[in-house]
Amino acid sequence: MTYPYTLEIKPCEKPEGHFTWIIRERGKRLQRSDKPHSSEELARKKGEAEIERLLGPVR
Repeated sequence: MTYPYTLEIKPCEKPEGHFTWIIRERGKRLQRSDKPHSSEELARKKGEAEIERLLGPVR
């Protein structure tokens, strides 16, 4: 469960064929990737890892 965070993957305009991620907290943008990723899957993995970091250790 990642509440209150949601992950959004978006294609880049430049470079074409790359993707970025955005993390939202209750609908408001909290964080975004600084660099484009070469695939949607890679962008999703990096975004999910960042959400895990935000959630902290399992209690």
